[in-house]
Amino acid sequence: MRDSVILGGNSHPELLQRICRDLDVQPAEIHSSLFANGETNVSIAESVREKTVYVVQSACGEVNDAFMELLIMISACKAASAKSVVAVMPLFPYSRQLNLRDVLNVSSKEASKIAQQQQPFETPLAKKPPPRLGDLAQPPITPVRTNIGMSISPVRPCFNRQLSVVAPPKEENVEPQYNPGFKCWMANPGELMARLLTTAGADRIITMDLHDPQYQGFFDIPVDNLYGRPLLEQYIATKIPDWRHAVIVSPDAGGAKRATSIADHLGMDFALIHKDGRNNATLLVGDVAGKVVILLDDLVDSGKTMTRAAKVVKDHGATMVYGICTHGVFSGDALHRLKKSINCFVTTNSVPQHENQAEFGEWIQVVDVAHVLAEAIRRIHNGESISMLFDHAVGVV
Repeated sequence: MRDSVILGGNSHPELLQRICRDLDVQPAEIHSSLFANGETNVSIAESVREKTVYVVQSACGEVNDAFMELLIMISACKAASAKSVVAVMPLFPYSRQLNLRDVLNVSSKEASKIAQQQQPFETPLAKKPPPRLGDLAQPPITPVRTNIGMSISPVRPCFNRQLSVVAPPKEENVEPQYNPGFKCWMANPGELMARLLTTAGADRIITMDLHDPQYQGFFDIPVDNLYGRPLLEQYIATKIPDWRHAVIVSPDAGGAKRATSIADHLGMDFALIHKDGRNNATLLVGDVAGKVVILLDDLVDSGKTMTRAAKVVKDHGATMVYGICTHGVFSGDALHRLKKSINCFVTTNSVPQHENQAEFGEWIQVVDVAHVLAEAIRRIHNGESISMLFDHAVGVV
């Protein structure tokens, strides 16, 4: 690839090496360090003048530090007269959004009750609504004496008039209906992330399996959201025995579209786990009795959703449970929790997995996404279409 430079930060150096190996190039030399107070210092040791720079950085480990390092690298390349800068972010940061139930760590029914009980934002009108015309007490009429006698049309006094409001009768057990305020505000960082990247100088974004595809609308630059679906489909068809009789299960309603896409493409059965917020009950929609179940999600962090789903399908007679996700973050003791209820777990290397593989062995299987990212970089650099990557797997699992 002529007139191009590929470099990366400290979040995922192994993925950077794999991408460069597939493209048959060497990563650019870059020095990144931290000052004593934790601030990031970046220096680029090679010329990027009038070149297209691809910066590889995934949102893993210390996410805030990794994202700040990415912004500084992009800004440094722009300051060094780079022609354009493409941010390659396999896992996009801050792509999830918590709801009130997650913040308060309560059930959906309890969260709704708490939201209704929250005090509204008070305004002067909220404390005392304006008086109505019929509630104003009429002042006494004062006749006016003139030179020709008593005036026929009385004139009401204009000064020192006291307006009194007649209070309505008190009624018991009546809730106030005047509520001008809001109940709860949840921050949405998607637009902020987009502005930070574009302000730093990013001209294009390459990512994979955005948790919320609508995030692309926050950008005014091209965003290529690659799919991990072809790679996961290839793994299912080549590594899972008797996969045609297995059932694809979405652990929550939000991932139903993703799961049905794979199930329809492979001709497999589909089931859905739905959490009823009114009764705080978990329901299984579909039949998994006596079958192999494949739990599918885009991102696994704490593993609670996947663990709950595995318990539900086993209670309904599933013989074996596979867990598959694109982004395996696995915070805390997530893998220990998952291993108790899932027979095998499959993820990609969009997040470093070498330590997890060393600890859990063959129980965790890793699919390489470097081929997809490298092919996307090559096609974008040569001005080719990347539509083929949405439907066909690149490389060998």
